[in-house]
Amino acid sequence: MITMAEIARLTHVSQPTVSRVLNGNTKVAPEIRERVLACAREHDYQLNALAKGLQGSRTHLLGVLVTDIANGFFADLAKQIEIAARQRGYSIILFNSDYNPQNEQEYLDVVRRYRVDGVLAVPIRETSTEWHDYVKKLDVPVVTITRHAAGLDSFYVDHAAAGAQVAQHLLDRGYRRFLFIGKDYDGKYVGFHRYLAEKGFADATTNRVLQDHDQLRRELEAWYRGGTARAAVFAGNDIYALQVLDIVRKLGLSVPEQVGVIGFDDTSMGRYLNPRLSTVSQPTADMARQAVGWLLDLIEHPGEHTPEEHAFPAQLILREST
Repeated sequence: MITMAEIARLTHVSQPTVSRVLNGNTKVAPEIRERVLACAREHDYQLNALAKGLQGSRTHLLGVLVTDIANGFFADLAKQIEIAARQRGYSIILFNSDYNPQNEQEYLDVVRRYRVDGVLAVPIRETSTEWHDYVKKLDVPVVTITRHAAGLDSFYVDHAAAGAQVAQHLLDRGYRRFLFIGKDYDGKYVGFHRYLAEKGFADATTNRVLQDHDQLRRELEAWYRGGTARAAVFAGNDIYALQVLDIVRKLGLSVPEQVGVIGFDDTSMGRYLNPRLSTVSQPTADMARQAVGWLLDLIEHPGEHTPEEHAFPAQLILREST
């Protein structure tokens, strides 16, 4: 591969001038700049971003860590982050923790080795001491997205408020027994349960952690058969909701008459089901754009700052399943 020194010799300019051109410095005469770029293109010159990072200059790389790239919501989020970053001249490196804390830590170690300029992360458990302690070890700005990590820069939907909206909707539709599919520390469940408890339905509300489809089917059937009041399931994401709908159909139950089902994330698959899936929509593009913009401002203007905690409103998307 051609070097900067060889480009300098071929274009009859100094090596520092070649370096300035290839690193995006615009304070070079247009004729010289075009000559250098044309030579670089002709010889397929590739800037070594990792070497740049080792030298202490910016790599224009952002690390992006999500929890489950198989979930269409996170695929769309990564796409919107990439679009926003590219508009500012940055590229992304994408990592998928798969809800595994060990994977999360290992990928953050990789991020440090790659010398990225900053990190956008969807933490597995944003309230944990381990997450906060590990983020402090990184020597680059970190912004959490979709989750609120107290004391850190966060751009997120208020999951507790969204959970309360779901609870109110289900009560208004006449449901009186409630099941949440997901972790009990999930903000969605916290807001959902709190609202129902305030309305006198604490004992009628429970949650289950999804382990596999067969386990969910057994537990969902036992839960449904355990009472007579009209039942509703709030799934922590649309993928869980699709599994619930499949199980409910196999049990011969009608939706939404006997069992209501509502998801979270408004992924495209839920719009084409029969019945179509009620869900909660997040402003993915706006959230990604603002989070990337804030992170790049931190990168380009380093120094002490007050953490930005920006909550975005969620929107109920009501369809036939409730």
